[in-house]
Amino acid sequence: MRKPASADESRAGQPLPHESAHLHVSGRALYCDDIPLPANTLHAAFGLSRIAHGRIRKLDLTDVYASPGVIGVAVASDIPGENNYGAVINDDPIFADALIEYAGQPLFAVAAISYQAARKAAARAKIDCEELPPILDIRSALAAQSFVLPTQRLVRGEPQQKLERASHRLQGTMVVGGQDHFYLEGQIAIALAQEDGAMLIHCSTQHPTEVQHIVAHALGRRAHDINVQCRRMGGGFGGKESQPALIAAAAAVLAHKTGRPIKLRIDRDADMLMTGKRHDFLADYDVGFDGSGRIEALTVMLASRCGYSADLSGPVNDRAVCHVDNAYFLEHVEIVSHRCKTNTVSNTAFRGFGGPQGMLVIEQVLDDIARKLGLDPLAVRHRNLYGITERNTTPYGQVVEDNILPALFDELAGSASYEQRRREVAEWNRSHESTKRGIALTPVKFGISFNATLYNQAGALLHIYTDGTVLLNHGGTEMGQGLHTKVAQVVATELSLPLSAIRITGTDTWKVPNTSATAASSGSDLNGKAAQAAAQTIRERLVQWACQTDNVTPDAVRFDNGTVHIGTRSVAFAEFVRQAHAARIQLSATGFYRTPKIHWDRTRFQGRPFFYFAYGAAVSEVSIDTFTGETRLLRVDILHDVGRSLNPAVDLGQIEGGFLQGTGWLTTEELWWDPRGELKTHAPSTYKIPSVSDWPAEAHISLFAGENREETIYRSKAVGEPPLMLGISVLHAIRDAIASCGSGQNISLAAPATAEAVLRAVDKARKEQSS
Repeated sequence: MRKPASADESRAGQPLPHESAHLHVSGRALYCDDIPLPANTLHAAFGLSRIAHGRIRKLDLTDVYASPGVIGVAVASDIPGENNYGAVINDDPIFADALIEYAGQPLFAVAAISYQAARKAAARAKIDCEELPPILDIRSALAAQSFVLPTQRLVRGEPQQKLERASHRLQGTMVVGGQDHFYLEGQIAIALAQEDGAMLIHCSTQHPTEVQHIVAHALGRRAHDINVQCRRMGGGFGGKESQPALIAAAAAVLAHKTGRPIKLRIDRDADMLMTGKRHDFLADYDVGFDGSGRIEALTVMLASRCGYSADLSGPVNDRAVCHVDNAYFLEHVEIVSHRCKTNTVSNTAFRGFGGPQGMLVIEQVLDDIARKLGLDPLAVRHRNLYGITERNTTPYGQVVEDNILPALFDELAGSASYEQRRREVAEWNRSHESTKRGIALTPVKFGISFNATLYNQAGALLHIYTDGTVLLNHGGTEMGQGLHTKVAQVVATELSLPLSAIRITGTDTWKVPNTSATAASSGSDLNGKAAQAAAQTIRERLVQWACQTDNVTPDAVRFDNGTVHIGTRSVAFAEFVRQAHAARIQLSATGFYRTPKIHWDRTRFQGRPFFYFAYGAAVSEVSIDTFTGETRLLRVDILHDVGRSLNPAVDLGQIEGGFLQGTGWLTTEELWWDPRGELKTHAPSTYKIPSVSDWPAEAHISLFAGENREETIYRSKAVGEPPLMLGISVLHAIRDAIASCGSGQNISLAAPATAEAVLRAVDKARKEQSS
């Protein structure tokens, strides 16, 4: 058994294990599905639409009510308050009433004595609908001018004029598919009625406050009537930011109607059918450039499939616009952003929140420029990087003050032996016909903060007990990413205590109110600072009291490894706080933090939306089989910037996981709808996420040395989302391999680069070379 860590070993910056690791590996970690329930609890299931677009003529639930074990059924008319779970725009009904807008849309929910009884009953509904023509894809939506939100435009400089005078000019299209969150723990909520109309909701959610408000509105209650709790999630990735509100609201409505506790846990098939995914995007671009590959002007038409409602499509698409530049200076640029309405599930937040899709555009632009000029793509990327003192302002007006990419590029290219390996890849391709290799180095510059400024705040509640132990509650949620571990290390550092003295309780809207979502890579930044503020408040109280009792100055009071030194005497921390309590010193405090410096004018697309940028780069080498289209990732080298790491072990795990998830999005995870609008890839049998066998045989992952120039928590940087974009290097390595099959120009490869997509691209490259 590992001995308990001392205070020195527990401080921030140490590579400590995840605080729940021992529970995870032993199967004792408590998730929503494991919570003991009252004996009279009912289990619920949804009745879903099978068509993508239509009007309900009649919803006959006679057989549903008569099904064995059924206690109650809820439809739209049973909702006491608002039939809506859309947090931004009220366009997301809990239960469709008259209009069906996607296949998989909930029409009703059933409560029965068992989960199986509820599922069987839901399948017995008779639904008479008038089918309407659906709009299913982005091009069709553009043709029909079908949008969930108004089109946005960002313009800087004189892009049209500069394009006409450019030395070289190139047009192209980037296409990238969506991605299912495929969290290990599916969507689940438990609704327990409390006294006087209150409701306790246990929910697997990244945004407990949003669930609190949606449930309150659905029940016609107020926020203080609803308590939402979440100890941990089995993965989220953005899929549990807005989507859980639907699950919780439906459970609460059933609990209100039946007067009994309700557990609503949806299975994998239903989850994939009815919940939103990463937005798929396409971009048409026109770029002008000089003979060295430096961009002179760029116009981009950026369009996403949002689905039937707005959900979080506004901020997702805004972030895509703000990341089209990625790591590169664009002096003359125009980006038009269309938010397309289709009769498919409403797409939502996903790790990176639109940033990855925006970055893919510029990376393909630069790759196409390099191949058009016959240059190494890395040289063209390097040529277009942001500068340090000039060429350092983004299209939306934020100055890039902390640019470390030129140095990071050079360090990674050297450690990964990029130039030598590029020569070796070229030699391999000259002597092999059936298998081709490719290599690519791509960067990441990812803005950290919510685009919606109001979410850049957090609170915490800290108690110190008279035995010297500490209890912390903060507004962030734990989904396996190690947030609670890092925040506990912050408190341990501030009070100089061992980590075993710190316990973090589950997120609870009745303890810390008005929480922001744990998203946008902001969890440690926001909640770490809030917890630090609470710990410092109590520590300062204790120092003031010690100064009064011992007649010393504040610099004579020192907290050190579980001991408090006051002048010449020393006392154990537990005894110190016991004495402070006896002297009636308050040992509880709240902490609050708001991100400084940020401001954003969304109407003009101007401001400083991000507190700072996180950087990274990856070199990936792949092999493709030109007969089967099979792709193998041979090696990856990653150098990633996390500032002064709060926990290197956790951060390395996030980098590894983010990279592989990004690789899966761009290579294997293909979503497919049939012509009627039914999603057919809704189970592991038809949807391929990466597995351990997809990890390269050779991997070198390092943290870039340095600290955040901004005053974040201990000068650390966010690490949740940025590593996902490192997977872009894999897609471009595949493009590089395909280029060797033909003239090296006009590579036609949409993402995900499945075996079929690779075969099509190889075939086209060979035909173009022979023609």
